[in-house]
Amino acid sequence: MADSPANTSPSPMSEVWVNVCGGIEGGARSHDLVAEEIPVAMVYNGVSHAAMMASPCDLEDFALGFSMSEGILQRPDQLFSVEIKPGEDGIELDMHIAGDCFARLREQRRNMAGRTGCGLCGTESLAHVVRAITPVAPNVLPADEAVQAALKNLKKHQPLQLQTGATHGAAWCNAKGDIVQAREDVGRHNALDKLIGARLREFGIQAFSDGFVLISSRASFEMVQKSASVGVGTLVAVSAPTALAIREARKSGMNLVGFARPGRHVIYARSGDSAQERPL
Repeated sequence: MADSPANTSPSPMSEVWVNVCGGIEGGARSHDLVAEEIPVAMVYNGVSHAAMMASPCDLEDFALGFSMSEGILQRPDQLFSVEIKPGEDGIELDMHIAGDCFARLREQRRNMAGRTGCGLCGTESLAHVVRAITPVAPNVLPADEAVQAALKNLKKHQPLQLQTGATHGAAWCNAKGDIVQAREDVGRHNALDKLIGARLREFGIQAFSDGFVLISSRASFEMVQKSASVGVGTLVAVSAPTALAIREARKSGMNLVGFARPGRHVIYARSGDSAQERPL
């Protein structure tokens, strides 16, 4: 994939003046750092497909990750180029993709317009909401110590969250629980897509072997589907999974861990489980 040309994308943060009420600074006028949230349009071969509200950073990663996790591409090399086009109303990610992928996309006739992190708005039929999940290869459940180690260090890899308190994080962790790569966004789906894109751009088909993904949000079924679509064998969430997420994880053969908190986490699905063995 060709690199995008230089661009003037806005900063993912802005500084604003605020009035502080209560506490030792009560009544004081101060400044605060807040996260930016702008429309980002996914444009394929000149045709707009989706508009997501997102943080304006790591946009090349976002373009590839979204395209892969939504099934628009089957391989990273089917994305030939990305051009970032900032405008008054937001940013366009103008992508040139393989002809067969574009033909398939036109057939889907999906035109999403999402709120923050929403990946379903605009889907034309119920059949498109829960698409068939991708099976993943059998994967060893991470050791408890590895999950806890990753959880302990997640905040160190979330600079936007530390400064603004308004973003989600998604991190790739090795088998020992070391965080080796992370991405942030105001939307949890977007943060995961950015991580997926970053890993695939650097490591290709080996991007998600021998490790797990840790997310700072709940585990919705979309997070499970996106993870499975690129071969993630284990998804660990700081908050709860939904029942549908658990069923989808079991269908795919994925490990799903929720409520990952200091000293405790809950295993909801193990590699090799099936939806029939433990119905919800």
